[in-house]
Amino acid sequence: MKCNLKFTPTPQLVVRKIIGTIILILLITLTPSTHPIWFGLEGILLLGLLWWRRVPPRCVLRRLLILSPFVAGTALAAQYSATGVDWKILALRSTLCLLTIIAFAETTAVSDLLRGLRLIRVPTLLVTTLALMHRYLFVLADESSRMNRARAARTFTTGRRLAWLQAASVAGQLFVRATERAERVYDAMCARGWKT
Repeated sequence: MKCNLKFTPTPQLVVRKIIGTIILILLITLTPSTHPIWFGLEGILLLGLLWWRRVPPRCVLRRLLILSPFVAGTALAAQYSATGVDWKILALRSTLCLLTIIAFAETTAVSDLLRGLRLIRVPTLLVTTLALMHRYLFVLADESSRMNRARAARTFTTGRRLAWLQAASVAGQLFVRATERAERVYDAMCARGWKT
């Protein structure tokens, strides 16, 4: 669920947002590490954009905290590699790129993103796959919550070890059910004339 979506943008605005996001990520990754002042300016630009679009800071921080293990893993790998990459600059670049993606995601609905991708001539098969994947995530979340409710109704003991075993069992069953459902959906789409 988006924290801040106030209006439906025009397709041209969505295309500009997609292109602007790609350009900003390229600028962040191509900024020379000898000029750290540019990273500060890019960060101020991103924070100003988030403030202008009225995205609550709590949403941004929550998303950054969820994604921070990936940044930490990348920085840790760079610190112990022999490539000579400065891990602090890499962590800063990664964080700024994540902040750019978060700003885009918080201000753009998935339907608008898909429409914009069609307008910039992204292959139709990829756009259709993204649309199906987005829809399927909600189906999987609903199935998972039903399975957890059923498991909780049948469990009378508590304990951390049992909770982990139950979570692993639900995840495995969800994978099996998701695979079977995907095959049924694919067969139904083929029966209705959908071509791969």
